[in-house]
Amino acid sequence: MKQYLLGIDIGTSACKTALFTENGEVAATESEGYPVYYPKKGWAEQNPEEWWEAVCRAVRRMLERSGIEASKIAGIGIDGQSWSAIPVDKEGRVLCHTPIWMDTRADEICREIRQSFGEERLFEVSGNPFMPSYSMPKVLWYKKHRPEVYKHTEKILQSNSYIAFCLTGEMTQELSQGYGWQCFHMRKGTWEKELCKEMGIDTSFLPEIFPCHAIIGNVTKKAAQECGLVEGIPVAAGALDAACGTLGAGVLQEGETQEQGGQAGGMSICTKEYRADRRLILSYHATSDSWLLQGGTVGGGGVLRWLERELGDVERIEAKNRGTSSFQLLNEIADKVPAGSDGLIFLPYMAGERSPIWDPDAKGVFYGLDFETTKGHLVRAAMEGVAMSLRHNLETAKEAHAAVKELRAMGGSANSLLWTQIKADVTGTRIVVPSSDTATTLGAVMLAGVGIGMYKSFEEAVKKTVTYRRVHEPNPKHRAVYDKNYETYLGIYENLKDLMKGKG
Repeated sequence: MKQYLLGIDIGTSACKTALFTENGEVAATESEGYPVYYPKKGWAEQNPEEWWEAVCRAVRRMLERSGIEASKIAGIGIDGQSWSAIPVDKEGRVLCHTPIWMDTRADEICREIRQSFGEERLFEVSGNPFMPSYSMPKVLWYKKHRPEVYKHTEKILQSNSYIAFCLTGEMTQELSQGYGWQCFHMRKGTWEKELCKEMGIDTSFLPEIFPCHAIIGNVTKKAAQECGLVEGIPVAAGALDAACGTLGAGVLQEGETQEQGGQAGGMSICTKEYRADRRLILSYHATSDSWLLQGGTVGGGGVLRWLERELGDVERIEAKNRGTSSFQLLNEIADKVPAGSDGLIFLPYMAGERSPIWDPDAKGVFYGLDFETTKGHLVRAAMEGVAMSLRHNLETAKEAHAAVKELRAMGGSANSLLWTQIKADVTGTRIVVPSSDTATTLGAVMLAGVGIGMYKSFEEAVKKTVTYRRVHEPNPKHRAVYDKNYETYLGIYENLKDLMKGKG
């Protein structure tokens, strides 16, 4: 009997579900969107219950449309967006919306903690800066501003662990998402509970930590009824979306690197040695036996979604007539603009910025507009700006002795031949593209596959499932113009950062 693995991806704009065969073939996919709420400046939050509702709708629809019986699903793997802080009570009820990775409401708390504890001590334990995007500052924010939530909290869950709880009834934490807590010991992979107590957080909030591929439970009767599955399917602990995308791109060995092209941008470099840098992000890989030195940027595919939403009315109409997508038409007009966008430069800091500048006050900027500027210039400059943020992180990683020779692209942005080539040209790095749309859910199902014994190892899982579609070599003809624009890109922020903070 043919068996399938189910992957669930909790993204920022939607959940994606996919059924894979043992050989990594996609048997069925579905997605279901949900909103991001922006109630105040600097706030960005979501309702985890809406994630679960979306998962249930997507899974049911996928099974119905594919005709695949739920009884043929051998295991479930889950990945999720970073740095959630989901407070649940003893019954597992969500007590409030969770601030997501782009939320900066805890900025003041972070400044206070860094001053009282000292950045060096916190960094020595966690290998990460103490910034408002992370989970731990958000919990401190609950304690200060939402005491009624804090009082009734039983556990704090991450995005993937919340869905795992909905499926199994088990409240857990896995290694890769531990980096959201500065009381997570990055070298040991354990909680540093004394530090947690000193910072004033109840250590009972911290769930038990599991390897990402560990089977933490089985689908309950209640969950099966809600999402159309069958009771008893094994569920793996899951992992961070970037870690699963990295695994799904075939990254296992030292120096191999994933380039992320989802809502957010960035890269993940596999390292067998502990390498922490205050300007970057360090987490465990989904394999649980190595680390990922990451660059995480706010600007990614979300930049083009914003442009399409605000400026793409004509393209949406034309796309219907031509039987294509508005994004494809935006690619076409951008492709007519020369490399360097005739000097138009874009800073993709659309919700502050994460690594390597860590500035919640950073703003998006178009620099170099004139009467010759077209919509195509705006789109291409936006693509180039995202590529420059990637280069900024790669060059920072090189300073941390983590040089990269090749990138493996994943996420929706990798479907754009133009954008992928721009990234290769701007960074001067060869880019290989696997099956980009499904790399993240593929990584998630590899966890389940290893957990249930379908694969003997992650090496076997990658060998059986990962294929590559195309390669982008850097075009040396574009190097000079991109080097010049990159220096300007860096200079624009340096000259404007005080104004962005209101100090000018």
